[in-house]
Amino acid sequence: MIEVYTDGASSGNPGTSGAGIYIKASGKIYEYSIPLAKMSNHEAEFHAVMKALEICRESFLGQILSFRSDSKLVVDVIEKDFTKNQTFLPLLAKIREDASHFPYFFIKWIPEKSNKHADRLARKAIRMQWDGT
Repeated sequence: MIEVYTDGASSGNPGTSGAGIYIKASGKIYEYSIPLAKMSNHEAEFHAVMKALEICRESFLGQILSFRSDSKLVVDVIEKDFTKNQTFLPLLAKIREDASHFPYFFIKWIPEKSNKHADRLARKAIRMQWDGT
């Protein structure tokens, strides 16, 4: 089973955003800081999950995925497979499609203090855009 921790962050709401992805797989750690477009914090959280699914499709296809996020909104929308929010609908559809490529996809909410690695990586992705790196 692949453990995937995701976090999205925005500086401003909306603002410069980034995704942090921290993956534990077969005793190894993989870290990703991915700059995102200007968006809200909630959108950044969804995009972090989408980017993590893309990474898993490239590196861990056929594995069982256990995602963790400190965004109750994202976890609730994905678990219920429903949202009335027009901004989140296409994001949910993309997550649903990407998750369908795996035998099992789970997501659960964790407190912020348990998601520090992904948070650090998301903030790094924002700083990368400010620094031009």
